[in-house]
Amino acid sequence: MTVRHHAVRVPATTANIGPGFDAFGAAVSRHLFARSRDRHEQGDRVVTRGEGAGEVAAGDDNLIWRCLVRFCDTFEVAVPDVAVEVDNEVPLERGLGSSSAAIVAGLALARAVTEAAVGDLQLVELATEIEGHPDNVAPAVLGGFVACVPDVTGRLVTRRAQPAPRLRPVALVPTSRQLTSEARDVLPTSFDRRDMAVQAARAGHVVGGMLGAWPVAAAASGDVLHEPARLEVMGATGAVVGALRSLGVHAWLSGAGPTAAAAVARGEDGQLATCRRVGDEHGFEVLVLDWDLSGTVACPRGGCAVTGGQTCSHGPSRTV
Repeated sequence: MTVRHHAVRVPATTANIGPGFDAFGAAVSRHLFARSRDRHEQGDRVVTRGEGAGEVAAGDDNLIWRCLVRFCDTFEVAVPDVAVEVDNEVPLERGLGSSSAAIVAGLALARAVTEAAVGDLQLVELATEIEGHPDNVAPAVLGGFVACVPDVTGRLVTRRAQPAPRLRPVALVPTSRQLTSEARDVLPTSFDRRDMAVQAARAGHVVGGMLGAWPVAAAASGDVLHEPARLEVMGATGAVVGALRSLGVHAWLSGAGPTAAAAVARGEDGQLATCRRVGDEHGFEVLVLDWDLSGTVACPRGGCAVTGGQTCSHGPSRTV
């Protein structure tokens, strides 16, 4: 079977956004790029450059490849005998959705190469099965700000919106890493009813703020379910999040951490300066980002899936 090769671009993500535990996420402007190649063109199944080079698996046990195979098995299409070349800008194990980006890249590349008629929401559902929760994979597929919730039957309901244009994301990234599985091990097994009510109220407040209905009150944006336990064992990150909130910045533990993230007002240098100062004081790298509104983009080699032209201005083909 002749394979038409494709390239995909998948954004990094910041999840929870404070009180949206396992429910809210947003895509940001760091990316994982992957493209298919003829199998004989490279020795390893997957070659990775950038973040994770020399660390992630290069054989059939690579996460991107395993997800490509999972897509084919799920939708009953033949697994293409291709190799995968990866350029990754997403820091590993820092709370910016590196594993979700890899999962989505494998699924999206499989969809493109096999030309299977699978929609984005089906991709989100399968990625959620693999990852275990939708807060990173959903914005990685769809871009923008995403909220996910199970309905009364247990089916995942996903809603996407544009983050308020006046806001921009900032990530404060430490040198240390944090496995999501380890971060989940410290979570409490039960919660106070009053805390649940506070969490629901804060979640509504943060959604309105992220979409531009009102400014977020930093003191009312924190989580009471996962952040207290996690930040207690991530001393530096806890200090960063606490300092930013005390100075009026809407900040949160990004995913399972240890990165802290914030949404600051564009054109108001004070909040951005505050992030830089707090980051410098604690030895965190400060990344001034943008929202990624496109989500996952896939283009055929030598063309553009969006415009139908022979050149692509959307990222994957020119970058990998």
